[in-house]
Order: sequence, then C-alpha cells, then structure tokens
Amino acid sequence: MQEPCYDVAHLGHVELLTNKFDESLDFFVNVYGLTESGRDENSIYLRAFDDYEFHTLKLTRSDTTGVGHIAYRTSSQAALQRRVKVIEEMGCGVGWVDGDLGHGRAYRFTDPDGHVFELYYDTKKYVAPESEKPALKNIAQRYHGRGACVRRIDHLNLLASDVSKIKEWMPKALGSRVTEMIQLDNGRLGGCWFTVNNKTYDIAYTEDHTDAKGRFHHVTYAVDQREDLLRAADIFLENGVFIETGPHKHAVQGTFFLYVYEPAGNRVEVANAGARLILQPDWEPVIWTEADRKKGQAWGLQTIKSFHTHGTPPVGE
Repeated sequence: MQEPCYDVAHLGHVELLTNKFDESLDFFVNVYGLTESGRDENSIYLRAFDDYEFHTLKLTRSDTTGVGHIAYRTSSQAALQRRVKVIEEMGCGVGWVDGDLGHGRAYRFTDPDGHVFELYYDTKKYVAPESEKPALKNIAQRYHGRGACVRRIDHLNLLASDVSKIKEWMPKALGSRVTEMIQLDNGRLGGCWFTVNNKTYDIAYTEDHTDAKGRFHHVTYAVDQREDLLRAADIFLENGVFIETGPHKHAVQGTFFLYVYEPAGNRVEVANAGARLILQPDWEPVIWTEADRKKGQAWGLQTIKSFHTHGTPPVGE
C-alpha cells in the first residue's frame, strides 16, 4: 500500500463563474447564507460563517458559467514546494500566479480533463467585524441565521470524460486517497471520491454523459444536522429556487443531500455528512457496482438523469 501523503491540508476555495452576476450574488448571500468578505473589479469573495479563511467561494463575473479554478491549501511552505516539484514532473503544471485577495502566491496546474487547480500556503484568515464576532472564540463568525446559513465548505464534484484517468492522477498530484468508487459493467469508472485528510471526501469526479470536457457538477457547503436541510428546502421554495433533487440520503458516502441550481445554472448542494470520518490508515476503497447503483440512493430514490448530463458551462458553449 502506498504511504499516505499529507502535503495538502484541505480544500481551500472554488472559483465559480456566472453570467448573471447580481442574481447569483443575491442567491449566495441572502438565500444560501454566505458572507461577503471582499471584492475586486470582477469578483466577490464569499465564505460560510465557520470558514476560517478569507474566502471559500470566489464568484466571478463572466460571459459563461462553470468553474474558474479549484484551490487547495498545503500543510506548509515546504509541502507546497514538494507538490510543485511532483506536478511539474507529471507535466501538468501551468505556473505561479500572485494569488488573489484571500491568499498569497499559488501554483496552477490542470487535471487530465482540463480543470484548473492551484495550490497555496500563505493565506489571509477571516477577522469578523464587531457586529459578527461570536460569543465563543473557537468559531470564525457568529451564526447569523441568514438564508440556509451553511456552516463551511465541504466538497465539490467535477465532471470528467474518463474518471479512470483522474483516479490515477489525483493521488499523484495531491496525495489524495480514494475512498469510494463506482465500477461500471463496461469497465469504466462511473465516479470516484477522494480525500486529502480524514474527511470521507473533499472532491468527487463523475462521468460526463456528453462529449464535453472540463465541466463543473456542483459545490457543496455543510450544515450541522439533517433538519437544516429541510429548513433550506423551504427557504429555496419560498425564493423560487429550482430544487433538482432531495432532500434524501446518498448511498455512496452516506451524505444527506439537497441539490439546487443558482440563478446562472450552476448546481449547488447543501449537505450533512453526519459523523463519518476516515480514521483507518489502511482504508480500502469501497467499490459500488452498476447493479448496486441501479437500486438508487440509500432509501430508494432513483438518481435523476440530469445528474449525469447537467453541468456548467452547458454543452455547446
């Protein structure tokens, strides 16, 4: 078994592109419940109330939709340099960038499907203004109760034309472990879930059932309990937000889920992962067969067709 690598600490942030900037911003702040921490000419930086960093979602004005880049924070400066060396040897490096409002210098690279990633270490930690200071010192911001009021960034899902290539690439590039996967009857991988720490997953890739590459599936923020998802569903309903599927429980990973589309069409999830952690150092990936998946989600809800076809940007852009 390969020795675990802990050069990468956690998922840092996701840059989401929107061609309906004002509508998307209103959704993420007033309906989803994120807090603005800064802005520049083309982007607004957002975070959930217990995210310790300056931002976990960078919302960027664009003429299209989808993901701009995905960022992970390393465990140290030395770890960042080690990862950069490996990535350059793999031949997928792009180069150094100055970073943005939330962090320092970062190294960019691409996965086999063309999604842009970056690694950084120097970061700007969120400092709550007096009106948002929590009563307890060990959380970043007081619980404000606005919208769904999600607690922290949890994971994201990307679409890929060949998930098996990602399964080989991700452990080499980030030192990630595979925790669960879907093995299809045709020999292809339908999905693969990865983690860089003891969370069950911080990123997932699922097979794109179109001919497109580099598309975005969804970004997910966590809440404390299942009841929060039921409350979120009512909030989305009252605000005219399209609910794609849920609330329900996934079979893979066991996450309680609710999926919606924000105004520009990017898929967003509210989730409660429960108490699942990967504490086994010798964890063996759970393999789900096509027959397993045809049984539907944990309580029998069938996976809807759009889950394999709806991604951003839309096919054809």
